[in-house]
Amino acid sequence: MYQFFIRFLSLISSIIMLFTSPGGAIRQPLSAARCPKYYGSPAVAKSLGTVDGFAHPLLAEEGTNGMHGNSYNTGAYSYSGPLGVDPVVKSRSMNVFGGLVATLMFDSHGRIMCISGNVVGFRLLLMDADTLEILAETRLPQRASTREFFKTLDFSKISGDTSGGAYCHLLKDDRPLIANSDNVIQIYYVDESGEKPEWKVEKEWEVGLYLPEGAYLTDAIPDYDGNIWFVTRPGQVGYVEPESGDVYVMTLENEEIQNTLAICADGVYIVSDYAMYRFEIGEDKLPVYTWRTPYDRGSTLKPGAINQGSGTTPTLLDCPRADGTMAHLVAITDNADERVNVVVYERETGAVLARQPVFEAGHSVSENSLIAFGRSFIVENNYTDTGSGFLARNPTGYPGVTRIDMNENCDGCTVVWESVEASPTVVPKLSAGNGLVYIYTRERNGDIPKNTVAWYLTALDFATGETVYKVFTGCGRNWNNSYGPITIGPNGTVYVGVFNGLISVSDG
Repeated sequence: MYQFFIRFLSLISSIIMLFTSPGGAIRQPLSAARCPKYYGSPAVAKSLGTVDGFAHPLLAEEGTNGMHGNSYNTGAYSYSGPLGVDPVVKSRSMNVFGGLVATLMFDSHGRIMCISGNVVGFRLLLMDADTLEILAETRLPQRASTREFFKTLDFSKISGDTSGGAYCHLLKDDRPLIANSDNVIQIYYVDESGEKPEWKVEKEWEVGLYLPEGAYLTDAIPDYDGNIWFVTRPGQVGYVEPESGDVYVMTLENEEIQNTLAICADGVYIVSDYAMYRFEIGEDKLPVYTWRTPYDRGSTLKPGAINQGSGTTPTLLDCPRADGTMAHLVAITDNADERVNVVVYERETGAVLARQPVFEAGHSVSENSLIAFGRSFIVENNYTDTGSGFLARNPTGYPGVTRIDMNENCDGCTVVWESVEASPTVVPKLSAGNGLVYIYTRERNGDIPKNTVAWYLTALDFATGETVYKVFTGCGRNWNNSYGPITIGPNGTVYVGVFNGLISVSDG
C-alpha cells in the first residue's frame, strides 16, 4: 500500500507539472515582474591563473567531477563564469514536490550528470547543459528519511539528511559513482546504443551488511589507489577494495559525520562533529586515523546548521611559501559559540597552524565548504534566524562573506576583506578564470516589493570583496537554493540548484 501511494504521488506530480510548469521552467509569481533584474555593471575578467595540482588519477577532469570541483574540495574553477553581460537566466522545474539538484557533474560531451531530489525520491539525470532538457533518467532507491517524512510529515527528516546521493562523483570515462540509500555503492554509465540514451549500472558493491542498523551512506569516493572510501552520519568510516569486493569499516564512537571526504595523495581527511581526522589504511587493512585534532564544537546547535559541530567539508590547500616550498594544509570552520573560526591544520601532523574568528558575534555559523585558492580561503556566513530551508517563507541570513589569506610561511593568517552580502545557504564558488566569487543572495532593499522573497546570483571581486553585479533569478520558495550549491560549468555558465530544480545564468 505504501509503495502504491508513492507511485500515485509521483504520477500526480507529473500530471500537475504539465499544467504548472510550461516549457519545463520554474514558475514565477506576479511580483517577479516588479523586481529589479540587475544591479551593478558587467565585470572585467581578471584571471587569477589556473586551478591545478589537484588532478585525481581516477576522477574526471577538475571542475567536472563533483560538488566541490575536485577531491581537494577547493570550490575553485580554472574556467570563467559569466561576467554579467546581458545575462540570460534559464530554469528547469523537476517536480511539483521539489526537485533540488545538489551535485552537478559534466561528461566529456559537455552534458550535465546530476541527481535531483524531492519529497518522493531521488533521480539520476542526464541533461543538456544549454537547454536543461532531461535526456535520460533513472530512479534511485528511496531514502529512509523520505519514508519517515510520510509517517510524520516532518520536513526536517529530509532537509537534514545528506545521504543517498546528495553527494556523488564522476569517474573517468563518464561514469558517476553513487552511494545510494540501500547502502549500495554503484557505478553508472550511459548506454547510447538505442534511440535515446539510457542509464545502466556497470558495477556495484553492497556495503549495508557491514553497517549497523540506521547507518546510511553519505558519500563514496576513490582514493588514488582505487579503494572506494565511504562515510555514514553515525560515524562509520570504511572502504571497499573494488577487485575483491572486500569491505573494511571502523566506527568513530558517539560522533557524527555529515559531510563528504577530502582525498589527496597523502591521505583521506574527514571531519566529525567533534574533531578533524586524517585516515589511511592500517596494516590489518582496517581504516585507521593517523591523527585526530579536536576543535571547539560550541555548546548548541545554531540556526542554519544541520548538527552541532563543523558544517564544512574539509578543504585541502597546497600553500606556496615564500621560499618556494609548499605547506600542505586542510581547513574547516569550528562551531565556537560567539564567532566561528576558520581553523587551518598541517596535513602531516594535524597541528593547528591558524585560527581566525569570522562574522558577527552571536550570529556566526558555517554550513558549507570553504573556497581555497593560492594562499586564500573564503568563508560564507550561514547563520539565519528564520531558517533557510524550503519551508521558510521569508528566509533571511546574516552577512557576510570573508576572505582570509595565509602569511608567507603559511603558518598564520589575516583577514583580507569582509563583504556585507548575505548568502544564507549556498555553496559559493570561485572562477579563477575571471576573478569572480559567486554567491546566491536574498535581496530585501526598498526596490523589492513588500513581502517578496527575491533571489539573485551575486558576483564579488576576489581581490577586493566588492560586489560587482547581481542578476535576478526568481521569487519565492521555488527559487530558494535550500543548501544546493553553485556550480561553474565548462561552458562558462553558472548553475544553482534550487528547491524546484535547477537554474542557469550565462552571458548573453
